[in-house]
Amino acid sequence: MGPEALLAALARSSGESSDFDLNPGTVLPPGRKLRPAAVLIAVCEGAGGPSVLLTKRASGLKHHPGQIAFPGGKIDAGDASAEAAALREAQEEVGLDPALVRVLGQLPAHETVTGYTVVPILGHIRADFTPVPEAGEVEEVFRVPLAHLADPANFRVERRMWRGVWRRYYVVPYGPYYIWGATARMLRGLAERIA
Repeated sequence: MGPEALLAALARSSGESSDFDLNPGTVLPPGRKLRPAAVLIAVCEGAGGPSVLLTKRASGLKHHPGQIAFPGGKIDAGDASAEAAALREAQEEVGLDPALVRVLGQLPAHETVTGYTVVPILGHIRADFTPVPEAGEVEEVFRVPLAHLADPANFRVERRMWRGVWRRYYVVPYGPYYIWGATARMLRGLAERIA
């Protein structure tokens, strides 16, 4: 699936998503303030076809240690846009030169249980590059075939106890990687548009 097919997928409408999609009984506090963030869903070309670049967060981090994530993070005051923030974070976390990325567009924002509204930026990496994980923050950089992530049948719903309540969430495992939560939900949104 090339950039043009991804552009066509972006053109299909869908609403915003959240970590609460599968938990309709959740009561969100009134007047909550969400912090803006952005992530880069980077599609790379390779001998085995297109793949998506993901990171495994370092196990020593205070927030989300060891979890699978897209390159990205909070939008800083100096960032001109969500796109600029996602590209800056990708450069910091995995050494991806923004000049190598063709930004295709963005998916609807995703609200997380941790109080962020995350804008997923879809980009196509135009050339080969060797990831350089940011020491102390990124433990590993790896790729998952887009064909695997674009198939809704590869997603399932699991649950776990969180703050005294059962919480349901999407997972899309791949080999040794347990991709879940907000990352899996944003990928599910992309899969729904591609399908």
